[in-house]
Parts: sequence; C-alpha cells; structure tokens
Amino acid sequence: MTVLLQKGRFRVRQSRADADIAKAQELRAIAFGCSDADAIDPLCTHVLVEDTNSGEVLSCFRMLQLDGKTVAQSYSAQFYELSALEAYEGVMVEMGRFCTHPDHANDPDLLRCAWGAMTAYVDAHNVGLLFGCSSYAGTDTDPYLDSFAMLKERHLGPRHWLPRIKAPKVFRFAKELSRTPDIKAALRKTPPLLRTYLMMGGWVSDHAVVDDRMNTLHVFTGVEIRAIPSARKRLLRAVAG
Repeated sequence: MTVLLQKGRFRVRQSRADADIAKAQELRAIAFGCSDADAIDPLCTHVLVEDTNSGEVLSCFRMLQLDGKTVAQSYSAQFYELSALEAYEGVMVEMGRFCTHPDHANDPDLLRCAWGAMTAYVDAHNVGLLFGCSSYAGTDTDPYLDSFAMLKERHLGPRHWLPRIKAPKVFRFAKELSRTPDIKAALRKTPPLLRTYLMMGGWVSDHAVVDDRMNTLHVFTGVEIRAIPSARKRLLRAVAG
C-alpha cells in the first residue's frame, strides 16, 4: 500500500492487495449496478480514495501499465483491434473502472483528489499515453447523437493510432452520422469522465462499442500526456503535489 496524497478528509492510496481489490469491486458494484470483477483486476494497480473519518472507499480506478508489446493484454483490446498502438514507443497506461459512490458523485474535492492521484502516477512512471473506454449509460444511441456528432467533428483520434473494429456490435458514428451537432446538447449528454478527457486534449475512436453485458456504449479514449494544455497540467500537478 502506498499513500499518494491526502487532502482534507480524503486519503488516496494505491494497492495491489486482494483486500483492496475487493473494496474497489464492492464500490464498482454499487456505482455500476452490477457485480464487476474480471481477470484484469489482479494485474492492475488499484487507486482508492477514502474518507479518513469513516474509512469508506468513495472513489476508485485501476491502472495497467503497458507497452507496444503488451497492449493486446489490455481490457480495451477485448473490444478494439489495437495493433496500431504496437508501434507506440513510450509507456502506456490503461485507466479503467473509474467510479465514485453515488452519494458523492458531485463532490469536487473528491474528484480533484482522484485526478491528482492519476497525475502523480503518470509522472512517477513517465507515462506517455493514457487510454481506456469511456462509457455512455445504456445501449440506445439516439439520446447521444449530438454527442457522437461532436466527437466526429472535433475529437477523432489521429489515424495512425486509431483502433479498428473488433466487437460484434458497434455504432460507426464517424461514418454514419452527417448531422451538425448542437454543442450545448452534446456536452450535456457526454459522460463527465469523457468530458474531462476531452478537456485534456483527449481523442476517441471512430466507432462506439455496444456492450450488452455492462449495458453501455463506449468509445476508446486516448490522452497523450504531451498534448495536455499547460494550464491544465499545472492544475493537476498542484493537486498531486
């Protein structure tokens, strides 16, 4: 167990211990509405944000360090054909299962601590690319068409890194949508985690996967650390420090 930072009543620590993985899985079950454990969990470093008064875990996520030779072992590789990233020469980290307790979902201090911990991990391991799956609730695309149109217009990833289609059910929004997005409506419908990635200069795949097991739509999302705006880097590192 390693304490990454402590801010006010929140303590953030990273762990690979079975007991802490179980705590993360318990919170994920509450946040996602279903039991959530997989074979990737034991391979990851788990980051837990705890209330120092009660000891309760209020937010968590997991980090899996990879490179071009091992990127096919990622969770995302179950859904996306990632051979393009085999040519990536730096350190990659897959960040997944980010969630907060529903009773604390809008606590800005809690979220700042989580992002500060992510920043500390990225800096400590010299990470060049952060990636993962950003999820929309449900599998119906209609409520999110403005959001997907915005992604097509503004946030598609560079062609040389883009994942190819692998999942049996996908929504090829970059090919199928021709609408001009209503940006205000798009931002309202874009998941908060994905909005944060996009503000950091993140990019997405050209298609969304329809994940019936998790009852979500998700897009592959990448954030190249060198592309994060300087002002946002300073804010993140201020929290991490």
